[in-house]
Amino acid sequence: MKIGIVGLPNVGKSTLFNSITNAGAECANYPFCTIEPNVGVVPVPDERLDVLTKMYNPEKTTHAIIEFVDIAGLVKGASKGEGLGNKFLSHIREVDAIAHVVRCFEDSNIVHVDGSIDPLRDIETINLELIFSDMEAVDKRLENAKKKIKADKKYQVEVDALEKIKDVLEKGNCARTVKLTEEEEESIKDLYLLTAKPVLYIANVSEEQLQNVNEDENVKKVEEHAKKENAKVIPLCVKIEEELSSLDDNDKKEMLEALGLEESGLDKVIKTSYDLLGLMSFLTAGEPEVRAWTIKKGTKAPDAAGKIHTDIQRGFIRAEIVSYDDLIKEGSMQNCKEHGLVRSEGKEYIMQDGDIVLFRFNV
Repeated sequence: MKIGIVGLPNVGKSTLFNSITNAGAECANYPFCTIEPNVGVVPVPDERLDVLTKMYNPEKTTHAIIEFVDIAGLVKGASKGEGLGNKFLSHIREVDAIAHVVRCFEDSNIVHVDGSIDPLRDIETINLELIFSDMEAVDKRLENAKKKIKADKKYQVEVDALEKIKDVLEKGNCARTVKLTEEEEESIKDLYLLTAKPVLYIANVSEEQLQNVNEDENVKKVEEHAKKENAKVIPLCVKIEEELSSLDDNDKKEMLEALGLEESGLDKVIKTSYDLLGLMSFLTAGEPEVRAWTIKKGTKAPDAAGKIHTDIQRGFIRAEIVSYDDLIKEGSMQNCKEHGLVRSEGKEYIMQDGDIVLFRFNV
């Protein structure tokens, strides 16, 4: 699953990406520094794995992963090809969700492409370019669907969906705010609209702003906008996150404590991005390996088993499951069994986040 990091030039995208992945994307104080998207794969922070590792002392511990793509800065006119816009828009089309970095800090040494700090204007600039691109795609699809409807009435559902979306886009709003029926969603799922992708706004603030971030006017503006889209906002200081990412665990812990933070902003970004994609983890634990496996929320037990191996899915008999909380409370799997906390679940069982599983199968 891929998260695309987007924003105007010089808002902190590449610095954020470097901090997340330590991949060393080039950073410079001018637009279009990043032309080819940088890609980094990072582990999803999960304290449960740390606890299970101490309990089982396995040969290895494997976290769930998520992929971040650093996409070059968009500018006005991107939908018409300005500033390498077409190329950048195609990169956004390939990701599953968007992390939109918004500059909320003042710094005379870092040029803003529009000359001043205005988070709402910046959000609108990006969103409008994505909206213009989507309108073009919707118009083409709607024209084709209207032609097909004459021969086959089943295309009426598609026409209805596209007209709802077009109406919203023309008002300058994103497609993710449109309410469609399941049937309508199914009819246009291959359209891959840019503004239909889930979004996380990252409000990039200064160290001074971070001290009182809940009262910061620029951050409040981003939060108010995000509410209209049912989106989430994470305020963070990219400069601090860059420093934290270079420290070892002990120094990082000390710095977080000194800043009065429970966890880094980057850990929040990674965890929230994982949730944004509708993902969760089930766990397997034993001496060979403690591991988190990524599945979509709502996945049934046999499909989850298939994540480990297709043979397990094919020969699925049952899943023996204990919740993470029960295992930690009881202290061992044996104690959980003695207290009847290990459940035997069949093919219709819907997996829950933090289920610790042993799949029984026969091939």
